[in-house]
Amino acid sequence: MLEQEKKAYDESQIQVLEGLEAVRKRPGMYIGSTGSRGLHHLVYEIVDNSIDEAIEGTCKNISVVIHSDNSITVEDDGRGMPIGIHPKMGIPTVEVIMTILHAGGKFGGGGYKVSGGLHGVGASVVNALSVNCQVIVTRDGGVWRQTYSRGKVTSAFEKIGEAEGHGTKTYFKPDPEIFEETEFDYDILAQRLRELAFLNKGISIVLSDERTDKKDEFCYEGGIKSFVEYLNRNKEKLHEEPIYVEGKKDDYIVEIALQYNDGYQENIFSFANNIDTVEGGTHLVGFKTALTRAFNDYAKKFGHLKENDKNLSGEDIREGLTAVVSVKLTDPQFEGQTKTKLGNTEVRGIVDNIVGDKVSTYLEENPNVGKTIIDKALLAARAREAARKARELTRKSVLERTTLPGKLADCSSKDPDECEIYIVEGDSAGGSAKQGRNRMFQAILPLRGKIMNVEKQRLDKILGYQEIRSMITAFGAGIGKDFDVEKIRYNRIIIMTDADVDGAHIRTLLLTFFYRYMKELVEKGHVYIAQPPLYKITKGRKDYYAYNDKEKEKILMEIGGQDNNTSIQRYKGLGEMDAEQLWETTMNPEKRTLLQVTVEDAMAADEIFTILMGDKVEPRREFITENAKKVENLDI
Repeated sequence: MLEQEKKAYDESQIQVLEGLEAVRKRPGMYIGSTGSRGLHHLVYEIVDNSIDEAIEGTCKNISVVIHSDNSITVEDDGRGMPIGIHPKMGIPTVEVIMTILHAGGKFGGGGYKVSGGLHGVGASVVNALSVNCQVIVTRDGGVWRQTYSRGKVTSAFEKIGEAEGHGTKTYFKPDPEIFEETEFDYDILAQRLRELAFLNKGISIVLSDERTDKKDEFCYEGGIKSFVEYLNRNKEKLHEEPIYVEGKKDDYIVEIALQYNDGYQENIFSFANNIDTVEGGTHLVGFKTALTRAFNDYAKKFGHLKENDKNLSGEDIREGLTAVVSVKLTDPQFEGQTKTKLGNTEVRGIVDNIVGDKVSTYLEENPNVGKTIIDKALLAARAREAARKARELTRKSVLERTTLPGKLADCSSKDPDECEIYIVEGDSAGGSAKQGRNRMFQAILPLRGKIMNVEKQRLDKILGYQEIRSMITAFGAGIGKDFDVEKIRYNRIIIMTDADVDGAHIRTLLLTFFYRYMKELVEKGHVYIAQPPLYKITKGRKDYYAYNDKEKEKILMEIGGQDNNTSIQRYKGLGEMDAEQLWETTMNPEKRTLLQVTVEDAMAADEIFTILMGDKVEPRREFITENAKKVENLDI
């Protein structure tokens, strides 16, 4: 915990900046969206207030309950919100916190030294966007309560009893007038609450779901060390114990855990005051710089690199690395498109110094681990050189434009915004797609068979594979760290495979390749999955197409049921459709259904690709068993 004089947390530290009116008019500005993400964000905002208490050392237990009507209760054993009358506003301080935007203990520096959340807008925003809300505060020997609806007070702040202890209990029910959906997803909440428990060691967070009786407690005495073990649990580790680094300078706390596995991806997750800094920032730069320097110094000192050898690159040293970088600071400056990039310049040097010293000491004390990691990095360096040469060949062919893959049927438009490319399984479906498409803006690239599983190969091997080179050349935006999403030749990349097990496998192989080596394609929403129909229903001379069993039943009901005049054909693959049918059902922008592939959570995506495409059989078996009940229309 931060060293500081313990200050009273009372009404004088609650500063007020502006009113609540704007929140209901523009909720997206405050919580990101009114879809699923924004809905779950409400819970995080209240939990973040409890976590801020935990960082201060005044809270050990947090409970989150999803009630059967999709309302939420968050309870903590922190100090309890201040209960006195606010000196400037002349109304109860709880009412100020709950009904006035930018009112909180996070502005003057008196209430909290470190805080996450929306910088003091959290509780009032949740209140504004809830049809019902209630706060119960226990402190100073009593219990107080106030209720609200859509941000407005519906009962006076009043004492309702005597009680020992302290804490805050917040109940809210999201407003269906604001949110497109109001059903909470247990797994989404569990993921973030688990993350918060890892980032704040020793704190217990209990999640309970009254809809299903499901319950989990997240509490990790090992903190982010346990986090790294959790992230690597389905991978083959190169050393059993994660390397753990912690240090303090002035009001800055730095905590880092790292562990290597035998894979080829690097996975570094960075946080500032528990906020997931997905765009990185100065803490991440400081960590990477120090790690590269420490390993190169160690390799030179102990003869793994000769005097005249080139230094290993940061990329080589980070191959197979899983790390969590967490900093806590008084005044974080966030930048970047989504305000998730840490900008404090002083943090870089602080992290660099702490990591450099501690990792160098660790390597000298654990020479076996050091040698194992350096050997892997040396192999990575050789593979990187081979990949560079292969990449240059690919890049040259992209620049020349005359050498687009032979199998590619390109579109005539050269405007990427209106162009799309179908990646099609097999030549027969490719033939139908080429005939049925709109040549103006639709390109077709047939693939022969299943592509290589990139999860198990380094880039130099991957670039030796013809089908993958064809895709790289066709997309025209490079691969790996050279990939530039701005250069793609097609705005939509559409995977079109059969609706059977083989088709699903090909889809997963392609998505693994895109996610691992062209990540921004997925992150920026350029990847889609075509939805070919499962059934063709013919009645008389009229054809109807159904994309699942439910639709089939609905169509049959609408056309008066099945009789001698009705035939139902179940498609086994795209090859069974002629060009016209394929256009009509799957490729015509006015009628088709496309599923956009997005990544809500990089950590969850990494885990799924590791489980499905990695070497370990047991986690894959567990995943399939667990998810089998969710499968529809399985065609084996």
